[in-house]
Amino acid sequence: MSQANTAPAVLFVCLGNICRSPTAEAVFRHKARAAGLNVTIDSAGTHGYHIGNPPDKRSQQAGVAKGYDFAGLACRKVAPEDFEKYDYILAMDKSNFGNLKKVSDEKYHHKIHLFLSFAQSDYDEVPDPYYGGRKGFELVLELIEQASDGLIKQLKQAQ
Repeated sequence: MSQANTAPAVLFVCLGNICRSPTAEAVFRHKARAAGLNVTIDSAGTHGYHIGNPPDKRSQQAGVAKGYDFAGLACRKVAPEDFEKYDYILAMDKSNFGNLKKVSDEKYHHKIHLFLSFAQSDYDEVPDPYYGGRKGFELVLELIEQASDGLIKQLKQAQ
């Protein structure tokens, strides 16, 4: 964590901050609250395609069906100050992982991880469901739930 006795800060990152990373933000916020963790949570995209828009309706439908709240979430692009502010910068896939490393100072690279490194899964990346059907959004939700549980376990152990 950034400073002693401060809440950890987690940033979820995908390409446009429209499907995967806002879903991760909603799921992790719900699970962290249920686990009694005090944590700062946000999401962003490596590109600014959808700035200011709410998350994709299909992501919201899949998440709301399982009890997750997307209220107040809006797309934004990763900002230079995010690399200092967040303790965990979690990329949904290898492409965004690489992009994050390219645009950040090397002193922040230890904060950047693939989100699914916290899950026990056959997948190592959260696939982009944007151009697919409903099943893709359900798979994304399932993978995010698994990785969220793993991250919560690690944060609890670090307390």
